[in-house]
Amino acid sequence: MAETATFDRDRNSAATHPKFLSVWDIQAYYGESYIVQGVSFDIHEGEILALLGRNGAGKTSTLRTIARLDNPALRHGEIWLDHKPLHKMKAHEAAGNGIALVPEDRRIIPGLTVEENLQLAQIAPPVGWSLERIYGLFPRLKERRRQEGVTLSGGEQQMLAIARALARDIKVLLLDEPYEGLAPVIVQEIAKTLNVIRDQGITTIIVEQNAVAALKLADRAVILDTGSVVYDGSAQEVLEDEALRQRYLAI
Repeated sequence: MAETATFDRDRNSAATHPKFLSVWDIQAYYGESYIVQGVSFDIHEGEILALLGRNGAGKTSTLRTIARLDNPALRHGEIWLDHKPLHKMKAHEAAGNGIALVPEDRRIIPGLTVEENLQLAQIAPPVGWSLERIYGLFPRLKERRRQEGVTLSGGEQQMLAIARALARDIKVLLLDEPYEGLAPVIVQEIAKTLNVIRDQGITTIIVEQNAVAALKLADRAVILDTGSVVYDGSAQEVLEDEALRQRYLAI
């Protein structure tokens, strides 16, 4: 089993960060509650990383910290994206540099059609995929482009949330529980979509309770336990290591 890596690189210069996204010893808090307890990992451009663990392990908090949201508050550590220091940025600055978080609740805007949700994402630069390109990847959204977004099915809303992220010029897609409540056939459809997105060079981190589905999609896996990394290695190895899955994922 691949154990947690030893992170002993010089962190004083962005030039020393060879990976596309580098997370180093991040420690984040909700108030005085210590949630993310020294998480470190690296990702190559275009990889899909499954960020796994039991409920309360710190997965969503890690995503939110990378996206530079105010909660949880980052008190220590560094996050570098393509040699840029995300840890020094606010959320809107991180978004402007290519970070896109699709939250668990999807946050489709009530009162707006599918197309208006997408157009709203493109109001301010940097603009990403065109509507034509988005509809090519999501033909179901094109069929429903005049329909109010919040009236879509759960799977269609998830597609819209991902499409809205692509409407921006993104480098890293952070997905929080994208398969929650979806039928297996829809999960497979979204997985195929995420593979297409990977082929476009977009890096993805997926947090998902359906660990097997996430592992089948991912290149690599990082497993958290009580806010710390306990495994960093290949996704296939986790699929093949029943003892590891039982210990940290209860599957």
